Amino acid sequence: MIDQPFALDPRLAADTVAVASLPLCEVLLMKDARYAWLVLVPRRSGLSEITDLAADEQALLWQEVNRATAALQAVAPCDKLNLGALGNIVRQLHVHLVARIEGDAAWPGPVWGNGKAEAYEVQTLAARVEALRHVLTNAAD
Repeated sequence: MIDQPFALDPRLAADTVAVASLPLCEVLLMKDARYAWLVLVPRRSGLSEITDLAADEQALLWQEVNRATAALQAVAPCDKLNLGALGNIVRQLHVHLVARIEGDAAWPGPVWGNGKAEAYEVQTLAARVEALRHVLTNAAD
């Protein structure tokens, strides 16, 4: 089998905006203003499960999840942080981090399949991406 170059799933590309590149993952922000919601996508092609990563890459993934969680909580304080790696629709390996606030649009249920995404105002989106990027890129490796 010939390794193919990494390419972001078109559905993830359409639903997100790039925030930062970490050593393993691309960090993306979902384009849904109802929630502060990051998606981490390891730059490895053909993977659908966390267990498809080598052991050292699994450890790196969790380090990057922790780093992204800290950034998300710094920028969008929350009551609960949801973590998920479903992949039922988008098979490409990716991890969701969703900052939840009691009483948000889907509370207490899951965000997936709940209502229609609401677009960010352009300035609000730019400010959130910049704030997240700042925290992520200034965090100690």
